[in-house]
Order: sequence, then C-alpha cells, then structure tokens
Amino acid sequence: MAENNLANMQRLQQIIAELRQHCPWTAQLTHESLTEYLTEEAQEVAEEISAGVTGEPLRQELGDVLLQVVLHAQLASERGEFDLDGVAEAISAKLIRRNPHVYAPDGTLDPKAASIPEIEAAWQRVKAEEKNTGA
Repeated sequence: MAENNLANMQRLQQIIAELRQHCPWTAQLTHESLTEYLTEEAQEVAEEISAGVTGEPLRQELGDVLLQVVLHAQLASERGEFDLDGVAEAISAKLIRRNPHVYAPDGTLDPKAASIPEIEAAWQRVKAEEKNTGA
C-alpha cells in the first residue's frame, strides 16, 4: 500500500466526472436518486462486518460506499457548493475537534493520556457543542 499516494482517488474522481459528462444514466443522478444506493451500500458493509468478512470482500464493499461519497461530492461540485476535498476537509476538522486528547485546537498533534470513558465523554460534549453552533 502506498502511503500518501492519492493517484487512485484522483482517478476515481476523474472517472466519475467523465461518467457524469458522457453517460446518460450517470448524468441524470441526483442526491435524491442516489440515497437508496448509499443506504444499500452502507448496509452491505455492515453485513460483511457482522459476518466477520474482511479482506478483499470488505475492500470491495467499502469501494461501493466510496463511490457514493464521490458521486455526491461531484454533484455538489457541479453546482459550485463543495467538492471531495471539501468533504475531506470537513471530516478532518471534525476529527480534530472531537479528539482533544490527540490534537491541539489548531490541529497540531498533541497526544495526552485519556481513558476510554473520558474520550467518549469529550466526543459527546464536542458533538453537542457543534449542534449548538452549527459546526
């Protein structure tokens, strides 16, 4: 596995953009029409994990979920709302906020000892703060 190599991710984004442009079926997709597929693919991942299936079958199912994320990001990008990088930026910021035992508020690595109950309590506290501030 190549670390920090996003060539396959960039290729996937390119394929999705090309399909949106040249495939009538893909071109007509909307967030609403994709919702059932997103739910279905997430359920299939959960079923694989529940069955103890890992390795290649799980990799394939996770790819199907990733396809849904990339498709939704492409649709939003076409409307000028956000893109896949913006999705990654948002989840990165959320993970930094919700893991104060690992990161300083500015996002620098600053690990501190914390118990599982302390970690879970901090996660819930920050999540509640986010709901109140719209973060």
